[in-house]
Amino acid sequence: MSKIAQQNSAPGISVIHTQAPAGGLQQVPQLVPAGPGGGGKAVAPSKQSKKSSPMDRNSDEYRQRRERNNMAVKKSRLKSKQKAQDTLQRVNQLKEENERLEAKIKLLTKELSVLKDLFLEHAHNLADNVPPASTENTTSDNAGQ
Repeated sequence: MSKIAQQNSAPGISVIHTQAPAGGLQQVPQLVPAGPGGGGKAVAPSKQSKKSSPMDRNSDEYRQRRERNNMAVKKSRLKSKQKAQDTLQRVNQLKEENERLEAKIKLLTKELSVLKDLFLEHAHNLADNVPPASTENTTSDNAGQ
């Protein structure tokens, strides 16, 4: 396909005529840069009108936009405040849980210490009550010979 001619049909849009494989002409619309210098990005027509005409501060549209913006800002600030309160509440809950767990650790550590002492005392008493059998047998065997 070869380009034959370029024609402007609307601002920001050009139509390029190309030869179709069947021998006829085919129109292909293309976006072209909207700026006078020819460079930059192509801008949609709806966005161009908003930037090019400053809004009158006394107009109804301006007041509606300001009202919507003010409501959005209030909503955003309330959401942020709520999130901070939720985070603070969660921090307090975790602190309380941590204190309970630390108290439980202390209690279990004391219980372990008491049980360990009881076990060692019981094991010591068993060792004292059982005479060593190997030393008595060797002395009586040696005396008979």
